[in-house]
Amino acid sequence: MSELVARTGRHQQRYEAGYRLIAGCIPYRFRNMEENSGETSEKIVEVLMINSTSGPGLLFPKGGWENDETVKEAAIREAIEEAGVRGDLVHFLGHYFFKSKTLQDEFSPEGLCRAAMFALLVKEQLECWPEQSLRKRSWLTVPEAIECCRHPWMRQALEEGFLKWHDSGMTSTMNCVD
Repeated sequence: MSELVARTGRHQQRYEAGYRLIAGCIPYRFRNMEENSGETSEKIVEVLMINSTSGPGLLFPKGGWENDETVKEAAIREAIEEAGVRGDLVHFLGHYFFKSKTLQDEFSPEGLCRAAMFALLVKEQLECWPEQSLRKRSWLTVPEAIECCRHPWMRQALEEGFLKWHDSGMTSTMNCVD
């Protein structure tokens, strides 16, 4: 049994200008690519996706940013709760806007959401985590992840945020985001 417990409810959620504020991340790791001779030639990047609890397709960990935490703390918490991974946030990928059919409430009646997404370098994959009975983890190459991604806004974060940063050599460090 996991000693960690997932937060539930919306009484601590942050809202701004009619948008529910979301924090999430694209967890990633490097895997050595072997050639036929058995020698390591290069490292490839893999991203971690989780199944949706409400339909087909895969997602990146994300959830509501709560009043008692920073956006970075919220992104790290969601990675632990939903995907069972710990790591370092190494790059802010941007803000992504979407409309949720299931997240409509009195503060965001139209279900508008603004997600702050980060790249999370995975350091530890937990054996037990709060949502392990609901979630399955899948390590995928970026092209595989693009194909499997359920939501267009997450695909945009992967292609326009993570992939551009990766292709630039992953040289920029964490931008200042609270």
